Amino acid sequence: MDLFLFTVDPGWGRDVVAAGAAGIVVDWERRGKARRQLGENTQINEDTPEDLARMRAATDGRLICRINGFGPWTAAEVDAATALGADEILLPMVRTPDEVDRTLDLAAGRCGVGILVETQDAVDRAAAFARRPLSRLYVGLNDLRIDRRSDQLFRPLVDGTVDAVRAEVTMPFGVGGLTLPGRGFPVSAGLLAAELVRLRADFTFLRRSFTADMAGRDPFTEVPRLLESIAALRRTGPADAAALRSRFVTAATGEPVAAASA
Repeated sequence: MDLFLFTVDPGWGRDVVAAGAAGIVVDWERRGKARRQLGENTQINEDTPEDLARMRAATDGRLICRINGFGPWTAAEVDAATALGADEILLPMVRTPDEVDRTLDLAAGRCGVGILVETQDAVDRAAAFARRPLSRLYVGLNDLRIDRRSDQLFRPLVDGTVDAVRAEVTMPFGVGGLTLPGRGFPVSAGLLAAELVRLRADFTFLRRSFTADMAGRDPFTEVPRLLESIAALRRTGPADAAALRSRFVTAATGEPVAAASA
């Protein structure tokens, strides 16, 4: 499973990639995000084109730039990201295939184009998105929860939503985010990692929880340990996998397993 670290710290990013992560995400998304996520305790970055250039110089790992949701500014953002060395752009908050098609046209093969499925409209159109030549597709749980007016972040992993999207996708698929084994709340990193393995996720993100949990730790020890924990989950037998799924459902919803969608 590929791990992508959100950071604009060249030294930190270089070490995490050298330790085994697949690459770096530089985050330009901010248009309308503060309003959309008001009061949600989510992370809103203020990364810049200069940050993207610094991260390109710092690592040979795959460099992804999350741009803003589609709008009149998209052409300029795609041009800037590709000129500064991004291997891929991520288009957030997609709602229609037309937005994706127009972004693919703007990229014109200069970089990969991935999308974030984080609205109910996007979930409903997953099959149409899956027919596009995308570099990756990621289900964003925070914004999907907000769009659904839900108070349960992990509900789409329990109610079959993510499974339904996954069933349509042939390009690299991701969801959620990981931190160190033994960490994570209210769902432990181990239980979430087991869900990613169950879903055959190809990648996930390392964000603020991972960065906070890594304080004072050596990435050359901890990143391989995280990757090995994922590899061990892939070797889990059916009975143990079912038990992990049951524990995940309980931790994610607080509901007895029998009352939740399996």
